[in-house]
Amino acid sequence: MTDRSAGRTARIWRDGELVNWGDATIHVMSHVVHYGSSVFEGIRCYETPSGGAVFRLRDHMRRLLDSSRIYRLPLKWSIDELVQATVDTVAANDLRACYLRPIVIRTGEQMGFYPIGVPVETFIIAYNWGAYLGHEALVEGVDVAVSSWRRAAPDTFPTLAKAGGNYLNSQLSKAQAKLDGYAEGIMLDSFGFVAEGSGENLFLVRDDVLYTPPVASGILHGITRDSVIRIARDLGYEVREQTIPREMLYIADELFFSGTAAELTPVRSVDRIEIGSGRPGPATLAIQERFMAIAKGRVPDPYGWLTPVPTAVGAGA
Repeated sequence: MTDRSAGRTARIWRDGELVNWGDATIHVMSHVVHYGSSVFEGIRCYETPSGGAVFRLRDHMRRLLDSSRIYRLPLKWSIDELVQATVDTVAANDLRACYLRPIVIRTGEQMGFYPIGVPVETFIIAYNWGAYLGHEALVEGVDVAVSSWRRAAPDTFPTLAKAGGNYLNSQLSKAQAKLDGYAEGIMLDSFGFVAEGSGENLFLVRDDVLYTPPVASGILHGITRDSVIRIARDLGYEVREQTIPREMLYIADELFFSGTAAELTPVRSVDRIEIGSGRPGPATLAIQERFMAIAKGRVPDPYGWLTPVPTAVGAGA
């Protein structure tokens, strides 16, 4: 049975085997515990009229392989195998909708940060998790502040990799924002241009043109970000990927976050300066509606983004 009140589920995929939730453990001496040596993905499975469907699963697994390559983590599983393992994990937990966390970690029981030759394990976790910033945030928008913590310079951490250690300053930014009474922080890059939220990409609308920082601004190359760009262009909006000065946030007509966890969350104020009318704007609402309609199977999926989950599959991967 699934303990939905706690978010936890029954089974976790661990290197080719579905194990009980409580058995998916690692040793305190594991490399990842001491040095943050992990790469991961955040993926959503949505309930559609024909059952569960995982959103852009292959794209997420491709990025997981990319992150593993960047951080020299030897991953023995192919994209196809990881896709099947994910579908098996969702089905084994009898889920129609959930958040998914594939994660590749260095384990072992030895000290020292040199990573080569350290054992590597892969897990896929299915978790019950609702709207990241809350359901009300998706409808009403959130109040945010520009963080004093910046994204890493391009010659420090590789931000194209979705790595556990890369999120240490995200934790600082998020904590600062929450303790100061905001829902989220917007982080600047090492040159002082707008980068992203602590765990979301960012879009700005001005005169019906969408602007978003480029990957060179220390951002994660978000899959939801890519989905927004494709949907927006198909809806007739011009989209520009370019460096964005901080002050452009304050004169935006609309502003919104994008991400697997956050989905499309409008921003109603930055540093107590109201954005536009202080309500989600027409571009935000149109893109948000189209995105969710595709993800939840309310309209046909023209992009091939959904991977159906059969109602029953074998326990293997």
